[in-house]
Amino acid sequence: MEDHMQAAEGPPENISELLARLDRMSAAMPKRLRQCAEYLRANINLVAVTTVADMSSAAGVAPSAFMRFCQALGFSGYSEMQALFRSEYALSRPDYAERLSHLRARGGNGSARLLADFVEAGHKSLVSLLNMTDMEVLAQMVDRLAQARTVHLVGMRRAYAVVSYMGYMLQKMDIPCVVHSGAAGIEFTASMQPGDLVFAVTFAPFAQETRGIAEVAHRAGVPLLLLTDSADCPLGKIAEAQLITREVDVGAFRVPTASITLVTTIAIALGGARGDAG
Repeated sequence: MEDHMQAAEGPPENISELLARLDRMSAAMPKRLRQCAEYLRANINLVAVTTVADMSSAAGVAPSAFMRFCQALGFSGYSEMQALFRSEYALSRPDYAERLSHLRARGGNGSARLLADFVEAGHKSLVSLLNMTDMEVLAQMVDRLAQARTVHLVGMRRAYAVVSYMGYMLQKMDIPCVVHSGAAGIEFTASMQPGDLVFAVTFAPFAQETRGIAEVAHRAGVPLLLLTDSADCPLGKIAEAQLITREVDVGAFRVPTASITLVTTIAIALGGARGDAG
C-alpha cells in the first residue's frame, strides 16, 4: 500500500519550523513516513551531507517513500530539504577563520567589546537555563546519580570542558567518578560495572566518540543520563532522562556558561544527597 499524505503548505523556512511541523504531523503519518520522521529526528546532523539513498536505506524505507516524506513536509523533494539544512549548517557552524572575519566586520574583535558581548551572552544563557530547565527532571537526575556506585562522565570536543569540571568537583567531594577522555582512541568502557551510571554531555552536531561510549554502556545495561543542546540528540532515545542547555553565541563562538552552571548545580546537589544518605 502506498504511503500518501497531503503536502504541507509551502516548505519550512528553517529547521526549527520543520521540526515544529513534524511535531504536528508525525502522529498522523503512515507507517513508512513515520519511520522517515523518526530517523530524521535521531540523525538530524546527517541530512546536510547524506544522499537520499543513504537516508532512506538507514531509515528502512525505499527512496520513493523518503521523497514522499519530504513532499509531505512541503518540500519539492529531498534536494530542497537538504539545501535548507546545508544553509543553516553553514550559518551556524562556520570555521574559526570565518567567525573571526565576521567579528572584525562588525568591529567586535576588540577585547573590551568582546568581554561585554560575552558577559551579555552568558547572562542571556543563564536566564534561558532557569526558564527552560525541568526541575523535576533535574531532581530525578540527582537522585539517580546519588544511587550510582561510580559516575562515568563522557563528553568530547567542547563538551569536555563541562565534564572535566564536573569531574573535578565530584573528586573534591570524594564521589567516585571517571572522566572518559577518549585519549589515544581508548574508551575505557571496560571500567563500567553494574551499579554504575553514565552522565553524557554532547552538543550538536554530536561527537561520535560520545555516542559510541554511551551506546556501549547502554548495551551493557549501564543507565545513561544526558545533557545536550537539542531535543533531537540521537542519544535521547536511550537516555533515562535528559536536560537541555543552549548557549547564546557571540559571532558563533560559545562559552558553556549555562552548561557549567547546570553541572555545578548537579554536582553540589549530589554531594549534599550523598552526605545526607551517609
